Amino acid sequence: MLNFSLWALLPPIYSVCTATGLWTVYFIAVYNKNITPLGSEYRFEFIYFIHFRYFFCCISGFMLFICFRRRNGSLYPPYISIAGNFPPASCVFSEVMNLAAFVGFFIAVFRYLQLKGKIDKPWLNISSLVVFSISSFGMTIVGNFQVFTEENIHNIGTIMVFGLGTLFCWLQSYITLRVNLKNEGKMAAIARFLLSGSITLCMILYFSLMSQRLHMHASRCQWVLVMILLIFISTFAIEFRHSSFSILCTDRPGYPFHCSETSEVPM
Repeated sequence: MLNFSLWALLPPIYSVCTATGLWTVYFIAVYNKNITPLGSEYRFEFIYFIHFRYFFCCISGFMLFICFRRRNGSLYPPYISIAGNFPPASCVFSEVMNLAAFVGFFIAVFRYLQLKGKIDKPWLNISSLVVFSISSFGMTIVGNFQVFTEENIHNIGTIMVFGLGTLFCWLQSYITLRVNLKNEGKMAAIARFLLSGSITLCMILYFSLMSQRLHMHASRCQWVLVMILLIFISTFAIEFRHSSFSILCTDRPGYPFHCSETSEVPM
């Protein structure tokens, strides 16, 4: 007899599968010589600016679109969006981002239901759900609108993913400390605050490296940022192991969705 809920496996499986999909996109792009490997120490030769249009584009690595001279067999630095821009990697990238958005949204809903009735400030729980829902929608935009095809739309989606994703991490860290489920909240909150701080630090470093045109270092920072975000999502396994979630079907007419309090799993 298991002494924890199998729902605890959902967040880490989600993170592992999403990370695997993104790294698959990266290796396909490297194999097809579309991007430079992350381990390369080669410094691109700056030639000229293509355009300098939108400041907010720096979040996705495109504050400055720069032309690089092909020397080592690859034209572009290994930003995630560029790796997922060229087929066949773009096909995998779209699928990964759409599935990540779909499953990630349900994880946020489950987290909302778990905290419902347990937090003294419900607006924090609602705000967290809304923030991650918009971030999930941004994932679909990033995956379906490649950066070199629909640059503006893609960059808006990137802002939604990274910006709101970071905000979601800070909100959940605070909520974890405030609710303190099963007296495990303090330890979990410490880990989540550290992860949230690391994510924020990566964002700052990313902007700084981009402004200095250190694109190899900036792209590495972007990959680290995404991996830490996925690690943060996986930590929900700590609370999910105490709860179960179910869908209720009745013959009584009413609202299309019925939400019930999470039930304890027998220990």
